[in-house]
Amino acid sequence: MLAQKMWVAYGQTEIGHGSNVAMLETTATFDEKTDEFIIHTPSPTATKYWPGDLGRFTSHSIVMARLIVGKKDYGTQAFMVQLRDQETWKHMPGVKTGDIGPKLGYHSKDNGWAEFNQVRIPRTDMLMGLCNV
Repeated sequence: MLAQKMWVAYGQTEIGHGSNVAMLETTATFDEKTDEFIIHTPSPTATKYWPGDLGRFTSHSIVMARLIVGKKDYGTQAFMVQLRDQETWKHMPGVKTGDIGPKLGYHSKDNGWAEFNQVRIPRTDMLMGLCNV
């Protein structure tokens, strides 16, 4: 079996907040019953916007999202989220991405956007170097 390549984008910037990490709206809510996080874009202003290669060329993204456990918000943390099936390249359930067009002076960069509708990921897909659940 051949190893599949993983192409990863960094999804922090949101259309309504730029890189103001304290204002990010995307959530990662812990579901204790299933030991999963639910990644969600709660509003249009929470759409991840500008990440390089996100529009068409990535299979995964490091998504910066607000960690919610119970009713408590623990601030912004990083999560690995699979965007596309690595064989068919179709979006995973609940994931939408798109290309935002050519970048002035840098046409080879595929800047894009992403939205997440209740996307479930394993608890172990949280990057737990500084915080863990």
